[in-house]
Amino acid sequence: MLIDHWPLKGLRVQSPRLELRLPSEEELAEVADVAARGVHAPNEKPFLTPWTDLPPAGRARHVVQQHWIRLGRWTPQNWALELVAFFEGRPVGIQEMRAVDFGIRREIVSGSWIGLDHQGRGLGTEMRVAMLHLAFAELEAVSATSMSFTDNLSSVFVSRKLGYRPDGITRDALHGQVVESQRFRLSRQDWDLQERPHVTVSGIASCRELFGIDS
Repeated sequence: MLIDHWPLKGLRVQSPRLELRLPSEEELAEVADVAARGVHAPNEKPFLTPWTDLPPAGRARHVVQQHWIRLGRWTPQNWALELVAFFEGRPVGIQEMRAVDFGIRREIVSGSWIGLDHQGRGLGTEMRVAMLHLAFAELEAVSATSMSFTDNLSSVFVSRKLGYRPDGITRDALHGQVVESQRFRLSRQDWDLQERPHVTVSGIASCRELFGIDS
């Protein structure tokens, strides 16, 4: 069976309203359709990924290709986990975490997107909480970082709400111009101080080697 060779297929992260896991091929197509319908308003550019530069079909294809690329390039020293978030059994977006030399550094970087149709209900915050539980409680991370444009107020709000602290800025090029992102860092100590909803993880034991940590 595929799960014998790729145990990440059995990883499940469950919060009160969501399940985060790798999708089947049909579910991957469904979450690509969510992206095609829109991740943010056409007149906004809240992400470094230029979603509105692509037509709906291009957005969908980007989601599918990125999913395959990241799984295909996975090594224990350099990995990126994209978990689809399911709400009431249907995909609503993707929660990502990635790391380089995690077995040594024990630090992850996160990112996420959620379809326009599903925004405004706190699902984005719950996705991040579920991912942070996986990182801190199951993989023994020592810190987690997140970046967002300074005017992406919803992302900044989530980071501050969950106890992240400012950690400098990053500068990138987008559409021929320099854009700045606020970087935030959450330590294990600050995470432990937070009240948060109950999250459970299953299927993690057989995945630890893939994350670069001892079983």
